[in-house]
Amino acid sequence: METQNKNIFYTLMFFAMFAWGVSWVSAKFLSTYINEYELIFLRNVLTIVTLVPILIYTKKYFKINLKSLGLSLVASVLMILYMKYYFHGLQNGTASLGGTFVTTLIPIITFVLMALFFKKRITSKDIFALSLGVLGVLTIIHIWTFNLEQIFAPANIYFFLAALFWSLITITSSRSTGVSPIVFSFYMYVISTVLVMVFFVDINAIAFETFDTLFWFNMFIIAIVSTGFATTIYFIGIEKLGAKEVTSFIFLVPFFAIITSVIFLGESITLSIIIGTVLTIIALAILNNILVFRKKPKSI
Repeated sequence: METQNKNIFYTLMFFAMFAWGVSWVSAKFLSTYINEYELIFLRNVLTIVTLVPILIYTKKYFKINLKSLGLSLVASVLMILYMKYYFHGLQNGTASLGGTFVTTLIPIITFVLMALFFKKRITSKDIFALSLGVLGVLTIIHIWTFNLEQIFAPANIYFFLAALFWSLITITSSRSTGVSPIVFSFYMYVISTVLVMVFFVDINAIAFETFDTLFWFNMFIIAIVSTGFATTIYFIGIEKLGAKEVTSFIFLVPFFAIITSVIFLGESITLSIIIGTVLTIIALAILNNILVFRKKPKSI
């Protein structure tokens, strides 16, 4: 990918991570209305409706090869597992700490799994940048204010499992070839929707009458903005830049989650949030070799 196009895509990834950050607040709200499988079903239906016109407009349509269809089936199962533990973590664990665990562990787990199974080399620079990113994220949430019981509470196991399954989704989707990431995402959502309808959801039992405007607004954030836009950009990034490079952007999600909490919950921004954010962005820049200030070529 050319430098200019790569920088444009970095900008899209930035907004995609913002959408994911907002989704933590929305998902926490929605967890008081519905269970994890109802959330998967409703979110996926709205996402599928959003992706159909995109596929037609971009002329990607719905063609997929057998290998990618098989991988989308695997990714669908992993997505259901991810959403299950993501949802239970929000219900039973500490949302801020859990969200940090997930977003911090995803790039680390992805790096390690790819190194183990695909012989991807992890350099000392990668290890340093990942460590710096972890330090930044933990600084953002005042990790030193949590006691050991809070950090290692059984509920936080859900967040670890969520991070593991998302890493597996990332690696699985990166193995898909000869098909657009948007098409791959479409089939992943369709298959996962069918699976939850067959095994987990009774549509007639969903209490639609209790869903107010605030519910549908947050569902819009989860389905259209976070899933339809952000996840599609994420999978395109895997195809264009590689799983290793794209997952490093996830370090930005906790920052955006905290910012939206400040806006909607009235929490204050502390010095540790500022310091942690700077460390996280530096880690992102190191992992992606982003040059903020580029030297202009000398004129002859």
